[in-house]
Amino acid sequence: MIYPVILSGGVGSRLWPTSRALYPKQLLPLVSERAMLTETAIRVSGREGFAAPIIISNDEHRFIIAQQMQEAGLTPLAHILEPEGRNTAPAAAAAAAFVRDHDPEGILLVLPADHHIADIEAFQRAVGIGAALAGKGKLVTFGIVPSGPETGYGYIRKGGALADGAFEVERFVEKPDRATAESYLADGDYSWNSGIFMFRADRILDEMRAQCPEIARCAEDAVEKGVRDLDFLRLETASFGASPSDSIDYAVMEHTKDAAVVPVDMGWSDIGSWSALWEVGDKDQAGNVLSGDVITHDTRDTYVRAESGLVATLGVENLVVVETGDVTLVASRDRVQDVKKIVETLALDGRSEHQSHTRVYRPWGFYEGLDEGDRHQVKHLMVHPGASLSLQLHHKRAEHWVVVKGQARVTVGDDTFLLEENESTYIPIETRHRLENPGTEPLSIIEVQSGSYLGEDDIVRFDDVYGRDVKKPAAE
Repeated sequence: MIYPVILSGGVGSRLWPTSRALYPKQLLPLVSERAMLTETAIRVSGREGFAAPIIISNDEHRFIIAQQMQEAGLTPLAHILEPEGRNTAPAAAAAAAFVRDHDPEGILLVLPADHHIADIEAFQRAVGIGAALAGKGKLVTFGIVPSGPETGYGYIRKGGALADGAFEVERFVEKPDRATAESYLADGDYSWNSGIFMFRADRILDEMRAQCPEIARCAEDAVEKGVRDLDFLRLETASFGASPSDSIDYAVMEHTKDAAVVPVDMGWSDIGSWSALWEVGDKDQAGNVLSGDVITHDTRDTYVRAESGLVATLGVENLVVVETGDVTLVASRDRVQDVKKIVETLALDGRSEHQSHTRVYRPWGFYEGLDEGDRHQVKHLMVHPGASLSLQLHHKRAEHWVVVKGQARVTVGDDTFLLEENESTYIPIETRHRLENPGTEPLSIIEVQSGSYLGEDDIVRFDDVYGRDVKKPAAE
């Protein structure tokens, strides 16, 4: 049995401002109408010999991912929550420990959540070759047949031939400079390192005990001591946090004697920058890739993305223009790898635009800021059918709720009542309250906050259906 393991831990800072820490690129529909994580899960679902996917993510994204899987009609075999990011080796070890407890010789197919693959048939053929090798104890990686002298990827040099067009791995190579990359392309024995792997659960754990024993020990302990929380498996915090942070490549693949590579040409991209989205996108006659409400005139070889309003370009070329409502990025297309420097500056300046959008997703739905001023703030809340916010109070702000669509069940103090469209209620400071959607359609609320402090940390929960902390301050 093949167990797809989807790693969903990155923040995608090079795709800021669309990708942000609380809603990173793997959760976004960047290449198609579906989120990249959803595309990855669909790619490995419903196939003979495949188990349902195992997803590994952080705690912050768990309900967003669960909602996306539900909307796609997919039920993961497991959703494992990392207490903190420790890179890909500990994540893979935890997945292997989980699979080993159910199927010791089960084969893991480890996939980043945010890669694009255009040729699904080529991908499936390569996975079939990899599975045969993994079943025999090989630790398999997939090498992408290079289409140019790319300096942003690591490379794999193939060694002796194995069956079905696979090879032993002679060595892994760090990201090269331009001249070296050109020599690799001319040589013909090098491929890009895709970061996709296959190995038996028992085999990778044995190899990790030999090559990186502390990672193996910590990951196995974290799984053994992990606890179930609703539909999630929470890895034990102390054990997982004690693991060294390292990648599968560095911790295992570069040291094992049993590494194999399957070269494959499958229209692959790691979507590592805005230029990568331009490369894989559908271009108009002027070489532009356009998304959203966009008007161009005398514009060439440019990527334009409008998410909340009209964007117009005139007399420009080789640019990336991304508008998200609260941020507009304009960059030269050959400099977009440096977008992360802007993200670093935002963090150093104590700003929030690298963390979240104006729309912030919660397990019950989302809220988005509409207006903010001295002692007031206006938000739009959308609550999923059957969902409920926590029973809570605020020490420093009062709230007015106006129902604009749907039906709301509201608790204020000791009273619980229904509100219909165009009806409203008032929640005084330090009054327990709760908002629920008892209907079958999304509930939309306009919330007007007023008070001396309007931060999200001014909240005390008393009850929460999603298992979040109660009776202490926590972000809603």
